[in-house]
Amino acid sequence: MDEVGLGRLLQNARKASGLTQQQLCQKAGLSYSTLAKIERGAIKAPSIFTIQSIAGALGTSLNDLMGDFAPTTPQTTKKRSKSGVRFVYFDVNGCLVRFFHQAFTKLSLDTGVRADLVESAFWHYNDEVCRGQISLDEFNQQFAARLGVPGVRWQDYYLEAVDPIDEMPELLNWVSQNYEVGLLTNIMPGMVQELMQRSLIPNVPYAAIIDSSQVGSIKPEAKIYEVAQVKSGVQPGEILLVDDERTNLMAAEKMGWHVWWFDDYRPADSVQQIRSLLEPEA
Repeated sequence: MDEVGLGRLLQNARKASGLTQQQLCQKAGLSYSTLAKIERGAIKAPSIFTIQSIAGALGTSLNDLMGDFAPTTPQTTKKRSKSGVRFVYFDVNGCLVRFFHQAFTKLSLDTGVRADLVESAFWHYNDEVCRGQISLDEFNQQFAARLGVPGVRWQDYYLEAVDPIDEMPELLNWVSQNYEVGLLTNIMPGMVQELMQRSLIPNVPYAAIIDSSQVGSIKPEAKIYEVAQVKSGVQPGEILLVDDERTNLMAAEKMGWHVWWFDDYRPADSVQQIRSLLEPEA
């Protein structure tokens, strides 16, 4: 299908869903100019992930939206585990690093606001910023207003409190030698890059980084898993998600993925179990 045909198909699907261009842009996390150009056929070979975002915003899958014209992604050449896994997604917070309680405690001490009120205010806005619905600056402004303090730079408290889980670099190095590795994380804008620059998460060749603030969706919502599945380039039954939240794992299971609950209180045990699960085929 050429660019004009693709644009016409997407325009018809949007209209059939009763959405204006502005409404679809908001739901898909796209700029108006980008969508308008795609519908006009003015963008050559739009990104598969952009089309996936449009499909998710229209409440359908990439395959259902495009049928026989759905783009394909290259298959990985890495190994397959005995359980059929080729691609492993790791959560960040709670699997690769810890941070929450130390950050809340420090912010409480600095502001004089009780720690439980700090944590409650944080969660009030966390989903919005992790979906990219508000910027980090807007999050800080709203967070500070709710705490009744002049200002907050949450990213400073977060990065200062981040505690890498010692067992994970060795595990990710081993996994990346045998399988494709990705990150699938609910996280604020720019924080994945900051963690990497500060060497706070393992430095391995990630095949995919699914950042909720860029996708416009958070776990356990279906859209973020659909984007992660497309970007993996493998079948659902060939993906493993390692996460510390059971609701996130249940959503992945519904997609047909393998899942493993990571216990950050007993990381050595979790690492050993993940290694056993990922034993390669002979």
